[in-house]
Amino acid sequence: MATRTEAVQKPTIVSVYPNAAIAGGDLQIHGNGFATTDRPSVTIGDEPAQLVIASDTHIVARVPDSATSGDVVVTSGSARSDAWDAHIGIQVADSLHPVANPAVDSEGNLFSTFSGSRGQKSPVSIYKLDTSYSCRPFVTELMNPTGLAFDRAGLLYVSSRYDGIIYQVTPTGNMSVYVEGMGVATGIAFDQEENLYVGDRSGTIFKISRSRQIYVFATIEASIAAYHLAFGPDDFLYITGPTTSSFDVVHRVSNAGEVDTFYRGLGRPQGLAFDAMGRLYVAASLRGRRGIVRIDGSGNAELFASGPGIVGLAFTPSRAVVVATQNALFRIDVGIAGRPLI
Repeated sequence: MATRTEAVQKPTIVSVYPNAAIAGGDLQIHGNGFATTDRPSVTIGDEPAQLVIASDTHIVARVPDSATSGDVVVTSGSARSDAWDAHIGIQVADSLHPVANPAVDSEGNLFSTFSGSRGQKSPVSIYKLDTSYSCRPFVTELMNPTGLAFDRAGLLYVSSRYDGIIYQVTPTGNMSVYVEGMGVATGIAFDQEENLYVGDRSGTIFKISRSRQIYVFATIEASIAAYHLAFGPDDFLYITGPTTSSFDVVHRVSNAGEVDTFYRGLGRPQGLAFDAMGRLYVAASLRGRRGIVRIDGSGNAELFASGPGIVGLAFTPSRAVVVATQNALFRIDVGIAGRPLI
Protein backbone atom coordinates (compact mmCIF):
# COMPACT_ATOMS: atom_id res chain seq x y z
CA MET A 1 0.00 0.00 0.00
CA ALA A 2 1.37 3.38 -0.92
CA THR A 3 2.14 5.85 1.84
CA ARG A 4 2.30 9.58 1.67
CA THR A 5 5.03 11.51 3.48
CA GLU A 6 3.88 14.95 4.43
CA ALA A 7 6.48 17.71 4.29
CA VAL A 8 7.36 19.21 7.64
CA GLN A 9 6.92 22.98 7.57
CA LYS A 10 10.21 24.74 8.15
CA PRO A 11 10.15 27.53 10.74
CA THR A 12 10.89 30.89 9.14
CA ILE A 13 12.28 33.90 11.01
CA VAL A 14 11.08 37.17 9.49
CA SER A 15 12.47 39.62 12.06
CA VAL A 16 14.18 39.83 15.45
CA TYR A 17 13.59 42.89 17.65
CA PRO A 18 15.79 44.34 18.90
CA ASN A 19 18.62 42.84 16.90
CA ALA A 20 21.13 43.32 19.73
CA ALA A 21 21.21 42.14 23.33
CA ILE A 22 23.37 41.15 26.26
CA ALA A 23 22.90 38.20 28.62
CA GLY A 24 19.47 38.33 30.22
CA GLY A 25 18.01 40.47 27.45
CA ASP A 26 14.89 39.42 25.55
CA LEU A 27 14.67 39.01 21.76
CA GLN A 28 11.25 39.18 20.09
CA ILE A 29 11.32 36.71 17.19
CA HIS A 30 8.60 37.07 14.54
CA GLY A 31 7.90 34.66 11.70
CA ASN A 32 5.81 31.59 11.00
CA GLY A 33 5.82 27.83 11.43
CA PHE A 34 7.25 28.03 14.94
CA ALA A 35 4.81 25.61 16.58
CA THR A 36 3.21 23.48 13.87
CA THR A 37 3.69 20.22 15.79
CA ASP A 38 5.52 20.72 19.09
CA ARG A 39 6.42 23.58 21.36
CA PRO A 40 9.32 25.35 19.65
CA SER A 41 12.81 25.70 21.05
CA VAL A 42 15.35 28.44 20.39
CA THR A 43 19.12 28.43 20.44
CA ILE A 44 21.25 31.57 20.48
CA GLY A 45 24.84 30.86 19.51
CA ASP A 46 24.08 27.12 19.87
CA GLU A 47 23.02 27.65 23.49
CA PRO A 48 19.41 26.92 24.55
CA ALA A 49 17.39 30.03 25.35
CA GLN A 50 14.57 30.34 27.86
CA LEU A 51 11.24 31.02 26.14
CA VAL A 52 9.19 33.75 27.79
CA ILE A 53 6.43 33.62 25.16
CA ALA A 54 5.96 31.04 22.39
CA SER A 55 3.35 30.84 19.64
CA ASP A 56 3.33 29.83 15.99
CA THR A 57 4.29 33.34 14.85
CA HIS A 58 5.86 35.04 17.86
CA ILE A 59 8.54 34.01 20.36
CA VAL A 60 10.21 35.98 23.12
CA ALA A 61 13.55 34.31 23.95
CA ARG A 62 15.94 35.31 26.73
CA VAL A 63 19.64 35.44 25.90
CA PRO A 64 21.53 32.86 28.03
CA ASP A 65 24.66 33.84 29.94
CA SER A 66 26.66 31.31 27.91
CA ALA A 67 25.78 32.71 24.46
CA THR A 68 28.88 33.82 22.54
CA SER A 69 27.43 34.44 19.09
CA GLY A 70 24.22 35.77 17.61
CA ASP A 71 23.03 32.86 15.45
CA VAL A 72 19.35 32.62 16.41
CA VAL A 73 17.68 29.35 15.34
CA VAL A 74 14.09 28.21 15.96
CA THR A 75 13.40 24.47 16.01
CA SER A 76 9.94 22.96 15.76
CA GLY A 77 9.83 19.18 15.87
CA SER A 78 12.53 18.00 13.47
CA ALA A 79 12.54 21.21 11.42
CA ARG A 80 15.02 24.04 11.94
CA SER A 81 14.90 27.59 10.69
CA ASP A 82 17.76 29.27 8.90
CA ALA A 83 20.04 31.12 11.33
CA TRP A 84 19.30 34.78 11.97
CA ASP A 85 22.34 36.90 12.79
CA ALA A 86 21.71 39.03 15.88
CA HIS A 87 24.32 41.05 17.75
CA ILE A 88 24.98 39.43 21.12
CA GLY A 89 27.22 41.08 23.68
CA ILE A 90 30.34 39.34 24.92
CA GLN A 91 31.31 40.01 28.53
CA VAL A 92 34.76 41.60 28.70
CA ALA A 93 34.96 42.48 32.42
CA ASP A 94 33.16 41.75 35.67
CA SER A 95 33.45 42.55 39.40
CA LEU A 96 33.07 46.25 38.61
CA HIS A 97 30.56 48.82 39.84
CA PRO A 98 29.95 51.43 37.16
CA VAL A 99 27.15 53.96 37.73
CA ALA A 100 27.56 55.80 34.41
CA ASN A 101 29.21 55.47 31.01
CA PRO A 102 32.60 53.83 30.64
CA ALA A 103 35.18 56.01 28.89
CA VAL A 104 37.27 55.19 25.81
CA ASP A 105 40.57 56.89 24.99
CA SER A 106 41.89 57.61 21.50
CA GLU A 107 43.68 54.23 21.36
CA GLY A 108 40.57 52.24 22.25
CA ASN A 109 41.45 51.51 25.88
CA LEU A 110 38.42 51.26 28.20
CA PHE A 111 38.05 52.80 31.64
CA SER A 112 35.38 51.92 34.17
CA THR A 113 34.75 52.53 37.84
CA PHE A 114 34.17 50.63 41.00
CA SER A 115 31.97 53.35 42.43
CA GLY A 116 30.58 51.68 45.56
CA SER A 117 27.84 52.95 47.83
CA ARG A 118 28.02 56.50 49.21
CA GLY A 119 31.06 56.76 51.48
CA GLN A 120 32.37 53.29 50.59
CA LYS A 121 36.11 53.20 50.02
CA SER A 122 37.19 50.54 47.54
CA PRO A 123 40.74 49.23 46.97
CA VAL A 124 40.53 50.22 43.30
CA SER A 125 38.54 53.21 42.05
CA ILE A 126 39.05 52.98 38.27
CA TYR A 127 40.09 50.04 36.11
CA LYS A 128 41.73 50.17 32.69
CA LEU A 129 41.08 47.56 30.00
CA ASP A 130 43.47 47.51 27.06
CA THR A 131 42.38 46.62 23.53
CA SER A 132 42.77 42.92 24.39
CA TYR A 133 40.43 43.49 27.39
CA SER A 134 43.15 42.75 29.90
CA CYS A 135 41.96 44.52 33.06
CA ARG A 136 44.22 46.18 35.61
CA PRO A 137 43.88 48.79 38.38
CA PHE A 138 44.38 52.35 37.14
CA VAL A 139 43.36 54.69 40.00
CA THR A 140 43.13 54.06 43.74
CA GLU A 141 42.24 56.27 46.72
CA LEU A 142 39.31 58.01 45.02
CA MET A 143 35.99 57.82 46.84
CA ASN A 144 32.82 57.12 44.82
CA PRO A 145 34.08 57.84 41.28
CA THR A 146 31.07 58.55 39.08
CA GLY A 147 31.41 60.32 35.70
CA LEU A 148 34.34 59.85 33.33
CA ALA A 149 35.45 61.98 30.36
CA PHE A 150 38.61 62.56 28.32
CA ASP A 151 39.93 65.87 27.00
CA ARG A 152 41.81 66.26 23.73
CA ALA A 153 45.17 65.93 25.45
CA GLY A 154 44.27 62.45 26.69
CA LEU A 155 43.74 63.43 30.33
CA LEU A 156 40.92 61.64 32.13
CA TYR A 157 38.49 63.62 34.28
CA VAL A 158 36.54 61.93 37.07
CA SER A 159 33.73 63.25 39.23
CA SER A 160 33.26 62.13 42.83
CA ARG A 161 29.74 62.26 44.19
CA TYR A 162 31.24 61.88 47.67
CA ASP A 163 33.32 65.06 47.92
CA GLY A 164 32.09 67.12 44.94
CA ILE A 165 35.57 67.24 43.40
CA ILE A 166 36.50 66.77 39.75
CA TYR A 167 39.84 65.00 39.49
CA GLN A 168 42.28 65.04 36.58
CA VAL A 169 44.19 61.83 35.84
CA THR A 170 47.24 61.47 33.61
CA PRO A 171 47.75 58.47 31.27
CA THR A 172 50.03 56.96 33.92
CA GLY A 173 47.32 57.16 36.60
CA ASN A 174 48.60 60.18 38.55
CA MET A 175 45.67 62.08 40.03
CA SER A 176 45.21 65.74 41.02
CA VAL A 177 42.29 68.03 41.90
CA TYR A 178 40.89 69.96 38.93
CA VAL A 179 37.99 71.83 40.59
CA GLU A 180 36.13 71.58 43.89
CA GLY A 181 32.69 72.49 45.21
CA MET A 182 30.53 70.72 42.61
CA GLY A 183 27.95 69.44 45.11
CA VAL A 184 26.93 65.82 44.50
CA ALA A 185 28.98 65.70 41.30
CA THR A 186 27.82 63.07 38.80
CA GLY A 187 27.80 63.35 34.98
CA ILE A 188 30.53 65.26 33.14
CA ALA A 189 31.10 66.22 29.48
CA PHE A 190 33.28 68.53 27.38
CA ASP A 191 32.04 70.91 24.68
CA GLN A 192 33.93 71.78 21.48
CA GLU A 193 35.84 74.56 23.26
CA GLU A 194 36.83 72.10 26.00
CA ASN A 195 34.72 73.72 28.67
CA LEU A 196 33.77 71.06 31.19
CA TYR A 197 30.15 70.60 32.32
CA VAL A 198 29.27 68.93 35.61
CA GLY A 199 25.88 67.81 36.88
CA ASP A 200 25.17 68.34 40.58
CA ARG A 201 22.41 65.89 41.52
CA SER A 202 20.49 68.60 43.37
CA GLY A 203 19.64 70.26 40.04
CA THR A 204 22.55 72.48 38.96
CA ILE A 205 24.63 72.08 35.82
CA PHE A 206 27.99 73.82 36.22
CA LYS A 207 30.22 75.06 33.41
CA ILE A 208 33.98 75.18 34.07
CA SER A 209 36.16 77.06 31.59
CA ARG A 210 39.68 75.95 30.65
CA SER A 211 40.93 78.62 33.08
CA ARG A 212 38.83 76.85 35.75
CA GLN A 213 36.29 79.61 36.21
CA ILE A 214 33.00 78.14 37.42
CA TYR A 215 29.56 79.25 36.23
CA VAL A 216 26.02 78.03 36.84
CA PHE A 217 25.02 76.96 33.31
CA ALA A 218 21.48 75.64 33.86
CA THR A 219 19.13 74.30 36.50
CA ILE A 220 16.80 71.32 36.10
CA GLU A 221 14.76 69.00 38.31
CA ALA A 222 16.78 67.16 40.95
CA SER A 223 17.64 63.53 40.21
CA ILE A 224 17.18 60.58 42.56
CA ALA A 225 20.31 58.92 41.16
CA ALA A 226 22.72 60.85 38.93
CA TYR A 227 22.86 63.11 35.93
CA HIS A 228 24.37 61.85 32.68
CA LEU A 229 25.64 64.35 30.10
CA ALA A 230 26.56 64.27 26.39
CA PHE A 231 26.88 66.90 23.67
CA GLY A 232 24.90 66.36 20.50
CA PRO A 233 25.72 67.26 16.89
CA ASP A 234 23.77 70.51 17.38
CA ASP A 235 26.21 71.48 20.19
CA PHE A 236 23.36 71.32 22.70
CA LEU A 237 23.99 69.55 25.99
CA TYR A 238 21.75 66.51 26.48
CA ILE A 239 20.99 65.43 30.03
CA THR A 240 19.27 62.47 31.65
CA GLY A 241 18.60 61.88 35.32
CA PRO A 242 16.02 59.56 36.85
CA THR A 243 13.33 61.29 38.90
CA THR A 244 10.37 59.90 40.81
CA SER A 245 8.44 59.83 37.53
CA SER A 246 8.11 56.64 35.48
CA PHE A 247 7.89 58.79 32.33
CA ASP A 248 11.21 60.63 32.41
CA VAL A 249 12.69 63.01 29.85
CA VAL A 250 15.89 63.70 28.00
CA HIS A 251 16.62 67.37 28.56
CA ARG A 252 18.35 69.52 25.96
CA VAL A 253 20.18 72.72 26.92
CA SER A 254 21.20 75.42 24.45
CA ASN A 255 24.48 77.32 24.55
CA ALA A 256 22.60 80.06 26.40
CA GLY A 257 21.55 77.66 29.14
CA GLU A 258 17.90 77.41 28.03
CA VAL A 259 16.38 74.04 28.93
CA ASP A 260 13.77 72.19 26.90
CA THR A 261 12.54 68.62 26.47
CA PHE A 262 14.02 66.56 23.64
CA TYR A 263 12.17 63.32 24.43
CA ARG A 264 9.68 62.24 27.08
CA GLY A 265 8.71 58.66 27.85
CA LEU A 266 11.72 56.78 29.23
CA GLY A 267 11.94 54.74 32.40
CA ARG A 268 14.96 55.52 34.57
CA PRO A 269 17.19 57.01 31.85
CA GLN A 270 20.89 56.96 32.63
CA GLY A 271 24.06 56.97 30.46
CA LEU A 272 23.81 58.40 26.95
CA ALA A 273 25.96 58.74 23.83
CA PHE A 274 25.63 59.82 20.20
CA ASP A 275 26.71 57.97 17.08
CA ALA A 276 28.38 59.59 14.06
CA MET A 277 24.96 59.98 12.38
CA GLY A 278 23.69 62.07 15.27
CA ARG A 279 21.39 59.46 16.79
CA LEU A 280 21.10 59.39 20.57
CA TYR A 281 21.48 56.18 22.59
CA VAL A 282 20.20 56.07 26.18
CA ALA A 283 20.38 53.35 28.84
CA ALA A 284 16.69 53.27 29.80
CA SER A 285 13.38 51.45 29.59
CA LEU A 286 11.05 52.00 26.67
CA ARG A 287 7.47 50.81 27.05
CA GLY A 288 8.53 48.55 29.90
CA ARG A 289 11.52 46.94 28.17
CA ARG A 290 14.98 47.67 29.57
CA GLY A 291 18.08 48.13 27.47
CA ILE A 292 19.51 50.81 25.19
CA VAL A 293 17.01 53.09 23.49
CA ARG A 294 17.93 54.80 20.20
CA ILE A 295 16.29 58.14 19.39
CA ASP A 296 16.69 59.82 16.00
CA GLY A 297 16.75 63.55 15.33
CA SER A 298 12.98 63.60 14.81
CA GLY A 299 12.34 62.11 18.24
CA ASN A 300 11.46 58.60 17.07
CA ALA A 301 12.50 56.03 19.68
CA GLU A 302 13.18 52.30 19.40
CA LEU A 303 14.78 49.67 21.58
CA PHE A 304 18.24 49.20 20.08
CA ALA A 305 19.60 46.57 22.48
CA SER A 306 17.94 44.54 25.21
CA GLY A 307 19.44 43.77 28.60
CA PRO A 308 18.98 44.14 32.35
CA GLY A 309 20.78 46.51 34.68
CA ILE A 310 22.35 48.69 31.97
CA VAL A 311 23.67 52.01 33.33
CA GLY A 312 25.79 53.35 30.47
CA LEU A 313 27.49 52.84 27.12
CA ALA A 314 30.35 54.06 24.95
CA PHE A 315 31.35 53.59 21.32
CA THR A 316 34.83 52.33 20.47
CA PRO A 317 37.13 53.11 17.51
CA SER A 318 36.43 49.57 16.24
CA ARG A 319 32.73 50.48 15.77
CA ALA A 320 31.55 48.40 18.70
CA VAL A 321 29.45 49.60 21.61
CA VAL A 322 30.58 48.81 25.15
CA VAL A 323 27.66 48.40 27.53
CA ALA A 324 28.06 48.90 31.27
CA THR A 325 25.77 47.07 33.66
CA GLN A 326 25.79 47.40 37.44
CA ASN A 327 28.74 44.99 37.70
CA ALA A 328 30.17 44.19 34.25
CA LEU A 329 31.10 45.41 30.77
CA PHE A 330 29.91 43.83 27.50
CA ARG A 331 31.10 44.45 23.95
CA ILE A 332 28.52 44.33 21.16
CA ASP A 333 29.93 44.42 17.62
CA VAL A 334 27.25 46.54 15.99
CA GLY A 335 29.36 48.19 13.27
CA ILE A 336 28.35 51.72 14.29
CA ALA A 337 30.78 54.60 14.64
CA GLY A 338 30.39 56.85 17.65
CA ARG A 339 30.42 60.62 17.56
CA PRO A 340 33.73 62.09 18.76
CA LEU A 341 33.15 63.30 22.32
CA ILE A 342 35.04 66.58 21.82
